[in-house]
Amino acid sequence: MFAILGKKQGQTQKFLTDGTRVPVTIVEVKDNPVLQIKTMDKNGYVAVQIGQGQKKHATKPQKGHSKKGANLDYAPNFLREVRFPKDAIIEELPKLGDMVAVSAVLEAGDLVDVTGKSKGKGFAGVVKRHHFKGGPRTHGQSDRERAPGSIGQTTTPGRVYKGKRMAGKMGNETVTLKNLEIIDVTTDGVLIKGLVPGIVGTYIVIKKVGKNKKHVAILKEASNESKETNASKVEETVDIPMQEIKPEAKVQSDIKEEVKTEVQVQSDAKEEIKSEPKQKEVKNETKEDSKKEEVEIKIKE
Repeated sequence: MFAILGKKQGQTQKFLTDGTRVPVTIVEVKDNPVLQIKTMDKNGYVAVQIGQGQKKHATKPQKGHSKKGANLDYAPNFLREVRFPKDAIIEELPKLGDMVAVSAVLEAGDLVDVTGKSKGKGFAGVVKRHHFKGGPRTHGQSDRERAPGSIGQTTTPGRVYKGKRMAGKMGNETVTLKNLEIIDVTTDGVLIKGLVPGIVGTYIVIKKVGKNKKHVAILKEASNESKETNASKVEETVDIPMQEIKPEAKVQSDIKEEVKTEVQVQSDAKEEIKSEPKQKEVKNETKEDSKKEEVEIKIKE
């Protein structure tokens, strides 16, 4: 399979691994059931009919078609055929009742063509609908600024050609945007770079047409489970008891006390150095006293 059906969910933005910010469209892609196989012998062409969604109020023929083809209890809301070349091998095609998963069709980096129904914008004039320039704003043309102007010729051909660009209903048409890139593929959808036709809830057809060789992967955020595992790893590597962890104020007070003790030690050392000369003076005084005593004893004798 090279095509699958999806449902437009909304638009957002993502970042790539190189830092580029890109607009993306979120498309819900659930498993597509195979409802019918068309062959050359029976139908004159080769195709596979797949479905998406679920009808709230399905008719009996619709329920019977899905019951007969894929043995489903419901009728898909959106049916499309994916055509294959005439020489396609029937055995290689999906079988009736198979569920086509998005991972089996698309992967990140694929180029796709997206087909859907554009937004309906009601009745629009030629300036909005066909980007006409409009008439001049001067020379009395006050009421002809957004007018279409002349729509035909003279006697020949004497009529307006079919397909003439004029005012009318705008939008609500089948539109195909080509060569859009698949940014990421999840279990239940895809992220497409850029915008796709239609409002939120529109069913679209995504057809794979190639591969972007210069694809840059999307930058994915870490899940909650991975964050918890990383936190547990950090706790295991750091075996510091909670009692040993001191608050900042306690740490600062301890540092101040250490500084005070160092200053006290330095002052004590200075006092010891100062006290040494005094001890020498005391020793000299004791020697002089002893000499005086000896002299007095000799005189008495």
